[in-house]
Amino acid sequence: METKPDIKSLTRDELAARFAELGQPAYRVDQLLDWLYVQRATSWDAMTNLPKSLREILRQHFTLQTLELIRKQGARDTTQKFLWRLHDHSLIESVLIPANPSLYGEASDRHTLCVSTQVGCAYGCKFCASGLDGWKRNLQPNEIVEQVQAVERWGAEQSRAESRESSAPLTRPADTLSPSDGERDGVRGARPSTLDPRLVDNLVIMGMGEPLANYDNLLKALRILNAPWGGGIGARKITISTSGLAPQIRKLADEPEQFRLAISLHGATDEVRAKIMPVNRKFPLKELTAALDYYQSNKARMLTFEYILIAGVNDSLEQTKPLAALAKRLHAKVNLIPYNTVEGLSWSRPDEETCENFLAALEKQKVIATLRREKGHDIDAACGQLRLRTEKELAHR
Repeated sequence: METKPDIKSLTRDELAARFAELGQPAYRVDQLLDWLYVQRATSWDAMTNLPKSLREILRQHFTLQTLELIRKQGARDTTQKFLWRLHDHSLIESVLIPANPSLYGEASDRHTLCVSTQVGCAYGCKFCASGLDGWKRNLQPNEIVEQVQAVERWGAEQSRAESRESSAPLTRPADTLSPSDGERDGVRGARPSTLDPRLVDNLVIMGMGEPLANYDNLLKALRILNAPWGGGIGARKITISTSGLAPQIRKLADEPEQFRLAISLHGATDEVRAKIMPVNRKFPLKELTAALDYYQSNKARMLTFEYILIAGVNDSLEQTKPLAALAKRLHAKVNLIPYNTVEGLSWSRPDEETCENFLAALEKQKVIATLRREKGHDIDAACGQLRLRTEKELAHR
């Protein structure tokens, strides 16, 4: 049986071609895109300026899948983790991180959303929860795009709820609401308000899964999120993370977009990296470094090295020397992340003094470095933790 494509997996050009095949006028494409990416509609019926006949045609030819929020951890002004259920009942996570002092971009980040690209992960990093239950499948472009849309819808709902609470004495009784008010606030998928602010300013592709192992779907999703007719998020506000897939790094270097690149390094020698990252056996540092040299020759952009500090594994001051040498050679800044403890794994995070000393040693060697200080440790923010715990709970019901 032929599977219908999801509407948010198609680019504007693809939609225009399909509308032409269906005998629809070209201007309807822009009306549809407005409903999808500006008004964040979640149902065909909400698209009230499209003829009913066109909505029925869209329903017949496409799906309009949304994510179901299963759990959320964290307060509104702190790091928040979202656990989503997909159409096939798989679970994935997204993490919303509040203002940071320029972790990835040139200016201070306001809200960074970390999104997933796979259900599970096949790369088996020893310290990571994402791959503990193995790899199940790649996410489709719409499932990557929808993580951003779903978080922004959630943010808009929160803002409206807070606004209603602050102006409660001035609100009209429910029976005096106009139909347009009800359509804004009550109809699933209707436009909340033309004044809803954008919540997500920056994207980090560093959630569950290895992003570059889902290369084609990822690039299509990011082009939709980057496009002015789509998500409208600047390419330089989107950071792709990889554990070190050298061929895909070279492929990414040849793409026209100026997406940022972060390397989940976690060790500056093959000895350390191989101990905790099986990918290093296939793509050791020599091969990874050559791919990054090629990337830099094409992009001339500063890289980011993600370096999770794990007690007794990679947190000694001796490790700062090869790390600093690699960072300076490849024009990279280092983002130090104290390890988030994962249930069932024996690794632990270093104490605060060790982390601070590691940072100071890098800075002494003239390396640009930051130390993430408590962003989500209290809400199981390490990738995959909330999903695994929820799946265990559901299995025992």
